[in-house]
Amino acid sequence: MAKNTTDLWGVHPVAEALRAGRRKFFTLCLAPEKVGGRREEIYALANQAGIVVENCSPQQLTSKVGHNRHQGVWAAVGAYPFSRLDEIIAAGKQAPFILVLDQIVDPHNFGAIVRTAQCAGLHGIVIPKDRSAPPSAAASKASAGALEHAHVACVPNLSNTIKQLKASGLWIAGADRQGQADLFGSDLSGPLALVIGGEEKGLRPLVKKHCDYILAVPQVGPIGSLNASVAAAVLMYEVFRQRVAANQSP
Repeated sequence: MAKNTTDLWGVHPVAEALRAGRRKFFTLCLAPEKVGGRREEIYALANQAGIVVENCSPQQLTSKVGHNRHQGVWAAVGAYPFSRLDEIIAAGKQAPFILVLDQIVDPHNFGAIVRTAQCAGLHGIVIPKDRSAPPSAAASKASAGALEHAHVACVPNLSNTIKQLKASGLWIAGADRQGQADLFGSDLSGPLALVIGGEEKGLRPLVKKHCDYILAVPQVGPIGSLNASVAAAVLMYEVFRQRVAANQSP
């Protein structure tokens, strides 16, 4: 594989990368007998972009990828196109809706969160440079290709980034099972950044300190907490519900 390229595999990630048009494709290989009904779609998207499709056997793709979960599709593509924080804030105009991930390290959780974020209308996602799942092929697969459309900013310091978001007029709502703020009673319809903590330890103390308030997802039963991606989904859709209601109000 050429320098400065990375793998992308799976039907949805490759198709959505072609559709998004944000990645340079160096090589695109299909095992036609494995792709099924999506084959013609990928061929058509590639043709529109002027990308030559090479036919490969499933065994050849497994050798390139290192496993057999490629669904008969593999591409060598350019690096993930990160966005700048100021671009994400500007995209929200008067009411940005941004997700801040504090050390989500599991690519499957990251991918699932990105998929929900795209469906819930977020303007962008912020991840730290260290101790965070990167926008990898595995994360793109877990997101069903949604990562290829998402605007993700990678920042060196989350605390400083939260200060920047506050200076830009956003309220900062952290998520923690010990939170005192009522998720369903809080006004989340304005400019907002949701901060979701890592899978094991949740929000780090310094990050939590910079939040304006801490929300908890109500729950009953003996289980201690929700999975990070599930909790994020509940929170994002409550914000989505309130924003839709606010826009529909006279």
